[in-house]
Amino acid sequence: MRIITTHKNVDFDALASMMAAAVLYPEAIPVMPNSLHPNVRRFLAVHKDIFGSRSIRDVDFGQVSTMIVVDTCRWDRLEAVCGSLAKQEINIDLWDHHPDTGDIEANWRCHKPMGATVTLLLGEIQRQRLPITPISATLFLAGIYEDTGSLSFPSTKAEDALSAGFLLQKGADLSIVGEYLRPAYGKTQKAILFKMLDSSNSFTISGVKASICKVDIDGHVTNLAVVVDMYREIINADVVFGIFTVKNNGKSVVIGRSREGVSNIGTIMRALGGGGHSEAGSAMVKSTGPDQIEEIIRSGIDNYQRRDVSIADLMSFPVFSVPPDMSMYHVDQVLQERQCTGLPVIDEDRLVGIVSKRDFGKWTKDRDWQKPVKAFMRRDVVTIASGDTVEEAIRLITGNDIGRLPVLDKGRVIGIVTRTDLMHYFYDILPS
Repeated sequence: MRIITTHKNVDFDALASMMAAAVLYPEAIPVMPNSLHPNVRRFLAVHKDIFGSRSIRDVDFGQVSTMIVVDTCRWDRLEAVCGSLAKQEINIDLWDHHPDTGDIEANWRCHKPMGATVTLLLGEIQRQRLPITPISATLFLAGIYEDTGSLSFPSTKAEDALSAGFLLQKGADLSIVGEYLRPAYGKTQKAILFKMLDSSNSFTISGVKASICKVDIDGHVTNLAVVVDMYREIINADVVFGIFTVKNNGKSVVIGRSREGVSNIGTIMRALGGGGHSEAGSAMVKSTGPDQIEEIIRSGIDNYQRRDVSIADLMSFPVFSVPPDMSMYHVDQVLQERQCTGLPVIDEDRLVGIVSKRDFGKWTKDRDWQKPVKAFMRRDVVTIASGDTVEEAIRLITGNDIGRLPVLDKGRVIGIVTRTDLMHYFYDILPS
């Protein structure tokens, strides 16, 4: 068995390098360490079905003949169980961009100073003219941008920039990259974020969950947009505004952020003398107080005619299901025929459970293949209503680490929403 792995606390360059290695070594299995960076965990919650991997706990390391290590050259940065392979006679290929030589003695290595490890792998992918999808290109670009500070760090090489251009040609989506990468912020920004959380004032206008925070600041503060981005994510609001008023002159910096399709920040900001686009904007307001600014913002949110994309617009239908008494053997055949990873279990029009590929790992005896699906299915099924929002679907799938949501209407299953459906929404390929 051949495996691909990387360092603990997986960041985007590590994840991108693993998946790029999977393109170069198609017979190898990506093995994910236990600890992931929070942004990577959030990314995989939506993209898990595209970038498949195996948990390190599910690998029999006694069967490993080759290990491809990416983005590290040290044993102590790998999971401890990987260290056991150091004493075995296995082949090791290593890809890394860090300057230290490390202590992993590889049979073959590509170890060069570079802004990002994934750049090294992309060089070989381009040399072999191997195909990559736009979604893979987006992940690979996130890896480059994370480790090079969007090509601004001194460690950035020309190859990193050329690889970024190549990925954009392949359809990499910068808006998705920006969604999952955030610039760092310091003590001042952190203190302002805490002030915003302490004074958080959330409300609902025309079905939109909004929040407006008014905070006094001492002079010019950089990266306030990052603070507003983080604030919106923490409180899970559709649209947020930060009104930052400089104490000594009364001027206010106004920054707004919105989920896609929820509001038009640019229109609201233009009413304040600023500008922007639908999801982001800002304004510098000199002659209007914070309370008056808040009134203008509230009016702008209320007047916006929201174009709702509901779950009914995204869901797949008709729904293919299995009865609770069907054997796991036949369920597996249905999954293969339908080319899907999970199905609802329905008994006389009533949803009683859901079965996925994960459930096939719950037994060790061959005779379990003949047992009914009701013995292995998940009974506490997380569902969603047909009129709910896409944001609610994302919250449920991410929060429960599941791959699909049955869509209910008056208690009956009328459709199903999967991670793939959400990715179609994310990547602007809604069905016509």
